[in-house]
Amino acid sequence: MTPDEVVGCLESGMTLGIGGWGARRKPMALVRALLRSPVTDLTVVSCGGPDVGLLAAAGRVRTLVAPFVTLDSIPLEPHFRSARERGALDLVELDEAMFLQGLTAAAQRLPFLPIRAGLGSDVLRVNPRLRTVRSPYDDGEELVAVPPLRLDAALVHLNRADRLGNGQYLGPDPYVDDLFCEAADAAYVSCERIVDTVDLTRNAAPQTLLVSRHAVAGVTETPHGAHFTSCAPDYGRDEPFQREYATAAADPSAWAAFHDRFLSGDEKDYRSAVTAWHEERR
Repeated sequence: MTPDEVVGCLESGMTLGIGGWGARRKPMALVRALLRSPVTDLTVVSCGGPDVGLLAAAGRVRTLVAPFVTLDSIPLEPHFRSARERGALDLVELDEAMFLQGLTAAAQRLPFLPIRAGLGSDVLRVNPRLRTVRSPYDDGEELVAVPPLRLDAALVHLNRADRLGNGQYLGPDPYVDDLFCEAADAAYVSCERIVDTVDLTRNAAPQTLLVSRHAVAGVTETPHGAHFTSCAPDYGRDEPFQREYATAAADPSAWAAFHDRFLSGDEKDYRSAVTAWHEERR
């Protein structure tokens, strides 16, 4: 599929999971395609980074379910911060363990999974939708019952994939992209390169095959499709461009100019504009 064909499968009002972690291996080409579409009123489930920021800046997010929203080297994503300060979106706060457990419950089609995380903290106060349960065994322990994070669709980015939907990561961390896919009714994988199935394990360990074809509805090849986030080992985060993004986010007129230069066209236009911007800095 193409990125625009993937986004053509999405609808306004959906619950959309977005893989990656902060400013690492985000499916940014698919997010940019989403920005070119009319899809809006989304519930976004994400270990948030610039994916959340861009969608929030465009007014596409109704509710965000997240443990954090960060650019990593910049602690708080600026568009997310602005949206929260304006009250422009609802936030469902979960800590990372709860987030993982919610995706796992959804992947296993369970009504909830118990966890100790959150007990004795303010998570239960700021997220009143959470409930506790008591163990039916002799210990009688009280636990948090994390509800499933069921997704209508999920978008993830991986280093390699085959045309059948098997996806491979080659960096240091799988994040939870496999759970995003399994928790969704339909998952779409963008990748740096589509390869033959046999090549997925030719020079890599089998455990790098993170995503299985049974959980994938479509694949799209998007070289540099995680930019400006990292996609190790293929490339690191584009720190100068990320700083430019964050600086522009702080000023409406600067953001309008940034949007016009980098986000008003298609993915080819985006890559050309980024290349030209870097050449200007030399």
